[in-house]
This record gives sequence, structure tokens and C-alpha cells, in this order.
Amino acid sequence: MHEIEPFYNWEKHYVAANDRKSPFYGRDYNLNQYEHDIYGYYIHPLWDDIDSETLYVKILFVDYKKKFAVIELFGEWNDTLHNDIMYFKRNVIDHLLSQGINKYILIAENILNFHGSDDEYYAEWFDEIEDGWIAVVGSRDHTEREWKRYRLDYYLNFGGTLHLENWRTLQPQPFFELVQSLIVRRLM
Repeated sequence: MHEIEPFYNWEKHYVAANDRKSPFYGRDYNLNQYEHDIYGYYIHPLWDDIDSETLYVKILFVDYKKKFAVIELFGEWNDTLHNDIMYFKRNVIDHLLSQGINKYILIAENILNFHGSDDEYYAEWFDEIEDGWIAVVGSRDHTEREWKRYRLDYYLNFGGTLHLENWRTLQPQPFFELVQSLIVRRLM
């Protein structure tokens, strides 16, 4: 698990630690010391801690004018035992919402498992984005089945055309425009 790194090819465009509006502004990363772990397995030090025991994130890109954020997720998304959505919502999303962000692209390729609970935080997030949306790119089939089981497909757009295997080949703006066009088609 320590070899799974967050995507960093967009760092020439955006670095959350350098963005004064980011919840991770000013963070220092020690690449020589692995301090965070998931179930005893150390993880790469570039993943950002959100106070969850099992879920880590990396904000890959934010555009405050177009009001969107791309966030990569890593670990086990465990709402049952650890209420990970609460930590994600309170420590990352609420901060971005206060900056006007209402469109979210979550990269879920490295979500290893999902354990659901209630949908309270998802509903709150969904209600707060008004004209926005939440899209999940690259989620695994077993994760999608669990999201559907907990009826999170009401709040999150995932699956089908959002299985974009080549998203890393795109720059941030064209990637956003592609995902937005797929979401608009779904909503029509």
C-alpha cells in the first residue's frame, strides 16, 4: 500500500499545500518518513490525512472561477465503523463549499472497499451544492454495488460512462469539461 501514490502530474497547475483557500494549505510532506497507516499498512506520505482511520485524500485541482474540485480518494471508505463521510465532509468538503465550489469530481480508483451507514452527510452535501453535482470517476464494481445498496446513487453520479480509464492523459480543464458533459447528459 505504501507504493500507491496520489496522482501528481497536475502539480504544475495546482498544489493544495500552496493554495491559501485549501484545507491543506501549508502542509509539509516528509517523503522520507511514512507515518500514516491503514490497518497497520503504511501509506505514501503524500496522501492527506482527514482525521479518518481508513480514508485519505488528495485535492488534485481546484478552479474557483468554474467552481469545481478534483479529489482523489484512497483507502477503505468506512461509514459503518469510522463515519468516514463525516470526516470527509467536515474537513474537506465544507471548506471547499465555503469557497464556492459546487462541482466535485471524486477519483475512486483507490477506494479498496466501502461500508455504508446512513445517508445524512451525503444528503447534506447534495443539498448544499444547489446547481452543482458530485461525480465519481473510476469506481470499482463492488464499491458501486454498495453505494447502490445504501441508495447513494441519489447523491453521487458514478458508473457507466464515468469509468474513464484515460483520465490521467487529460489536463484538468478538459477533464472537467468531459465529466461535466457526461453529467449534463445524465441529468437531461
